[in-house]
Amino acid sequence: AVKAIRSIRRWAYDVFGNEKAITFVVMATPEDFRANAEYIRMGDVIVDVPGGSNNHNYANVTLIVELARLHGVHAVWAGWGHASENPTLPDELERSNPPIKFIGPQGPPMRALGDKIGSTIIAQSAGVPCIGWNGQDIIAEYDRSKGSLPQDVYDEATVSTATQAETCATQLGFPVMIKASEGGGGKGIRKVTRAEDVADAYRQVCGEVPGSPIFIMKLSQNSRHLEVQLLADEYGDAIALNGRDCSVQRRHQKIIEEGPPVAASPDVWKEMEKAAVALAKAVHYTNAGTVEYLYS
Repeated sequence: AVKAIRSIRRWAYDVFGNEKAITFVVMATPEDFRANAEYIRMGDVIVDVPGGSNNHNYANVTLIVELARLHGVHAVWAGWGHASENPTLPDELERSNPPIKFIGPQGPPMRALGDKIGSTIIAQSAGVPCIGWNGQDIIAEYDRSKGSLPQDVYDEATVSTATQAETCATQLGFPVMIKASEGGGGKGIRKVTRAEDVADAYRQVCGEVPGSPIFIMKLSQNSRHLEVQLLADEYGDAIALNGRDCSVQRRHQKIIEEGPPVAASPDVWKEMEKAAVALAKAVHYTNAGTVEYLYS
């Protein structure tokens, strides 16, 4: 929040000659007040919100939209995490009267790319090179208006039983990763090296992320985690702004991000950027974004 406020105020001064040309309405919990958070001192209007878990404050879409309408804001920046990756937020802001701009991608592409199975189908359909997985032969047409794929296509890419998981894993060849489409942060993911371990790993993944569709992907060993940074507008244009190497991780969570990446050769990196731009255009993605690769 501090970085965003500083950057926007610097831009406002450069463009309008007045760093206060834009008013910042900020939410603050009792915990933030006790911590004497710097962004509170930088804000122009401070709105008290309930403390506790983020579903009471920063992840509460209904609260955010109500406060935005109440204070007559023109745009909402939700930062990282919390409600920023919830497609309901941009959808509800757009339905406001007058519409409120969400600083980030629109709801449909966020919904499409936020799902691991759906995003992989969309990526391979757009020509992005993908690691072998149980749905690697599926090509489908993405519905931009709804932000979704045909349900029968999605179902075809889902592993629904432990028996099916064993069959898919054997076809791909070990080692494999069993993953929950709605998992993340190290949850809903298991490495399997033997056929006899597939059933237990499948059940563990299902238990960690209840109700999530499951898929199986070939394990990419000794790989680098490289990311292409994108910027896309509302008119269908997108560009790649170099990238970063996020290979230093602990428990599947990034610790250090290094840039620019040097693991891939310039020619290969250029192709990675082209594929990332193609994916952004395929779903009509807007604003800043990241396409993540495993490179070996």
